[in-house]
Amino acid sequence: MTAHTIDTLQAELADKNPRTILKSALEHYDNIYISFSGAEDVVLIDMATKLRSDVKVFSLDTGRLHPETYRYIETVRKHYNIQIELLSPDRDLLDNFVANKGLFSFYEDGHQECCGIRKVEPLKRKLAQLDAWITGQRKDQSLDTRQDIPEVQVDSAFSTTEKTLVKFNPLINWSSSQVWDYIEAHQVPYNPLHQQGFISIGCEPCTRAVLPNQHERVGRWWWEAGGKKECGLHAGNIKK
Repeated sequence: MTAHTIDTLQAELADKNPRTILKSALEHYDNIYISFSGAEDVVLIDMATKLRSDVKVFSLDTGRLHPETYRYIETVRKHYNIQIELLSPDRDLLDNFVANKGLFSFYEDGHQECCGIRKVEPLKRKLAQLDAWITGQRKDQSLDTRQDIPEVQVDSAFSTTEKTLVKFNPLINWSSSQVWDYIEAHQVPYNPLHQQGFISIGCEPCTRAVLPNQHERVGRWWWEAGGKKECGLHAGNIKK
């Protein structure tokens, strides 16, 4: 699909409801995966499995997730009777990183290097095989980095000169309350950590519960200053 056609598709899908965007994504691309980690993504899985039976899903296994998250991935797999491909870090890169810097270097020099090895590199390997992917990004997750995201876009972070990668964001205009209304109405399984004050859930050492009325991203990499809290999976969101 050319950039012009992607622009046309975005014009058609602008401000449409998530199911319409998801249906269009699945109709236009066969080699497309849903990226799964949290509440938003499982809503997309729930919607997608009602549209077609052969939905493809991947999830990043950083090796540092909460025990509850690992059990949750298995719950979703069984609940929807789908395969969830787990993406792991490159062993040599990770072994060298841990040998040189230990297990908690991110508290001293920032999360980007660790996230780069545990999340971005395995994601890049997977996305190089795909034509498109579907994310659960929402604008209200980050006022600093996600306000200008469209429903469908060329993924500037992971496209190459040889291949254009398309990214769909069906929930981009939904609020957190809309996500949870859907989860309750459709009895969608969710991570039990949400009942313990966790809203945005990442790796165990880098995620903590937030207080009432705090923004959800406050609980991610809380020791770092600044509001542009992205791990690199959506690096294109950050304006240079």
